[in-house]
Amino acid sequence: MKRTLLIKLTLCYLIAAVTMFVLLNFVGVRMIENSLIENKKSVLYEEAVLIAEEYMENIHTDYISASLSNQLRALDAYLNARIWIVDSEGDVIADTRGTGVSINVNEYDETFLENTFYEGNCFPGIFFEPMLSVIQPVPYNYTIRGYICLHTSLAAVNEESIDYMDMINICYLVFLVFLLAVFVYLYIVTIRPVKALNKAVREYSKGNFDCPIKITSQDEYWDLGAAIGFMAEELKNLEDYQKKFVANISHDFRSPLTSIRGYAEAILDGTIPHEMQDKYLGIILFETERLTKLTENLLELNSFETKGMHLEITTFDINSVIKSTAASFEGTCTKKRLTLNLEFAEKELFVEADMGKIQQVLYNLLDNAIKFSHNDSSIRISTEEKGTKVFVGVKDHGIGIPKDSLNKIWERFYKTDASRGKDKKGVGLGLSITREIIQAHNENINVVSTEGVGTEFIFTLPAA
Repeated sequence: MKRTLLIKLTLCYLIAAVTMFVLLNFVGVRMIENSLIENKKSVLYEEAVLIAEEYMENIHTDYISASLSNQLRALDAYLNARIWIVDSEGDVIADTRGTGVSINVNEYDETFLENTFYEGNCFPGIFFEPMLSVIQPVPYNYTIRGYICLHTSLAAVNEESIDYMDMINICYLVFLVFLLAVFVYLYIVTIRPVKALNKAVREYSKGNFDCPIKITSQDEYWDLGAAIGFMAEELKNLEDYQKKFVANISHDFRSPLTSIRGYAEAILDGTIPHEMQDKYLGIILFETERLTKLTENLLELNSFETKGMHLEITTFDINSVIKSTAASFEGTCTKKRLTLNLEFAEKELFVEADMGKIQQVLYNLLDNAIKFSHNDSSIRISTEEKGTKVFVGVKDHGIGIPKDSLNKIWERFYKTDASRGKDKKGVGLGLSITREIIQAHNENINVVSTEGVGTEFIFTLPAA
């Protein structure tokens, strides 16, 4: 991974460097050269116009004074341009770099004087390299009496462009060093967090979810590391849950299965007398029902997660449902000498919910309240309407729930030590199912408990 990233960054650096070099030394030099030529044209044209305006009264004669010749030579040296003064017949009557040879422009190119600018070599034997020429006619009495021609070497312009490119290339080399430093920095700030993430992920794949992710930069890598750390924490919790699930399900299945097997073998081998068999068959039937209930609860919770909970919302009297549910516990309450107190703010109180699911909630809460209540105590079930909500409460005066267990009672298979010692028949799924049902209604359920005093569960339903 590291070598691959290094190769990618190196390729990006080389491509950027080569691309910039090509653009600068091929496209750039051509653009600079064209710009210099256009600038040279402009300068020479302005000087040609100036010469024509200043000295045009002398153009119609064949004589050029020594003073004018000296001035033209000075302009030649200043502009680095050869200056011709041409009469209307095309004869060069003044040449700042003349050799005494008579020159007639029309003999070389009859169209030369018709141009304003000319690039190339149209005077072989006179110029030995391509030239840039500027031609400015000199009018006199509404006629063309002569021309001012300025010639400069295109090679000089090219050399000037090369000088510019040399300076640009020096700056480019400095820029390449800076660009290299930027790529090295990008490599360092990229590979370090990637290595840290890779190391952590490898540890997580081995089951070591406590491996820290060491990323100090507050950037996207830090966010990614935080997300991976959160995922690892969730995986750790899931692994703990799976271990706990296996342990609990094994315990809750093992106990009834052991009883069923033991009593069945005792009946078969005649250890249990015939007159006692009905009693132990009843125990076997009870343990079978317990296993059935555990299996149904597991399947129900699994369906909640995979398919979601399907609710059949209807309008019904919650007080009536509470009465019918409480009546089903009459026998159990009689054995423990418990009193069920139904306290309703209204004789009828209608809600909009799934009646079957809410009846299951009430059954689970009442079952817990009876299970953990002391003998000769009471359980209160109350309803009260507040605004658009109906509050349903189930309060017992039992052993209560320890503070450190209040946030865990909603977990699957969770049982406090007190509940395990007091009653081993519970499977620890009732409150999980209860919360799932209430949350499916988009409502809330809360618990208030004091150890040794009692517990109260309160949930809400939408009023009809």
